[in-house]
Amino acid sequence: MRSLLQPTLAAGLAVTLGLSSCAPVPDAADAAPEDVVPAEPAMPPVYEAVSLPAAIVHVVTIPDPVRYPVQVAAVDGLARVDQIASQLCGAGCVTAALNAGFFDPNNGLTTSYVVKDGALVADPNQNERLIGNPDLASYMDRILNRSEFRRYDCGGTPSYDITFHQDPVPTGCALVDAVGAGPQLLPQDTSVEEGFIDRTTARDALGSQSPNARSAVGLKADGSVVMVMVAQVPGVSPSGMTMGEVAAFMSDRGVTQALNLDGGSSSTLMYDGTTHYGRLNASGELVQRPVKSILWVENLQL
Repeated sequence: MRSLLQPTLAAGLAVTLGLSSCAPVPDAADAAPEDVVPAEPAMPPVYEAVSLPAAIVHVVTIPDPVRYPVQVAAVDGLARVDQIASQLCGAGCVTAALNAGFFDPNNGLTTSYVVKDGALVADPNQNERLIGNPDLASYMDRILNRSEFRRYDCGGTPSYDITFHQDPVPTGCALVDAVGAGPQLLPQDTSVEEGFIDRTTARDALGSQSPNARSAVGLKADGSVVMVMVAQVPGVSPSGMTMGEVAAFMSDRGVTQALNLDGGSSSTLMYDGTTHYGRLNASGELVQRPVKSILWVENLQL
């Protein structure tokens, strides 16, 4: 299991307040007014669009995922990202959302594990089209241990990781949310370990070497969470990014751990009420595909 990325914001706050030493904390009555350090305001998510010759990369950086936790949501059937977001907490309450786990569009069932509020809400073992597929039998153990984005509660503080499904939860933490996808893009590509690529049979389940619309989530060393959605460009062929290009783009922006999410027609990012779609059809029109699960951040500025 890769090292757990603990957000530095909570630790920094403890140092600011002088709670990291063993010295007794003075009573409020003993402290002079000028000694009181006001709490820093929460830093909201930041959006930017990066225009490249063959892609537009939509990026949402959550610099304060302690006070703006990245959460998971899933639906029983399938729905567009903006439709799922509208069901969560009222109009305008979601500041950012990104499509997440894999699913079977033929039956609407998940092919990724999804955990919400500590409970398993989507289980690929219940999808017979996956479990009973003879073409996937030799890869099934790896498919059911694919990587996932996790949110923990570690002593009341949110913490995040990208790791394999069967990896244990760190001591002192509880698993709150998780959504599976894969492969990991950083610090290394785990496509073979997760059954996406088999070089002996030329299997490449996600078309990793071909430009396409892509979605990914990453973690930076400073604790920030980064959502990325690569959109195709009208009139450009081929358009989008390969998975290796997504990894390089995220690494250049300081991401140290990254997870590929469902891509292609599923790639969708919503920010501040505007929904961006990634895939173009043969006529150059945006594909608005319903999905199974999302990552989302609540709007705390309402």
